[in-house]
Amino acid sequence: MRNVTITLYEEAYRWAKVHAAKADMSLARMLGEMLRERMVREDAYERAMAEHFAQKPWPITKGHALPRREEIHERRGVRR
Repeated sequence: MRNVTITLYEEAYRWAKVHAAKADMSLARMLGEMLRERMVREDAYERAMAEHFAQKPWPITKGHALPRREEIHERRGVRR
């Protein structure tokens, strides 16, 4: 873990201090957890986007059948 010094606007500091107290944790711990949650969300989003763009596009031209609804909305691991 690393220690970091930050500067906050007064109203942001008061808001964060109250929220941390309600959650029964220190301000530093609350901010650290908030940043970690955001990091995890953004990493998951980036992985999903990379996976999406790695897929071969559907050919939608004359003479090709359009994909079925089930194929378009297929979610791996959800359907059996």
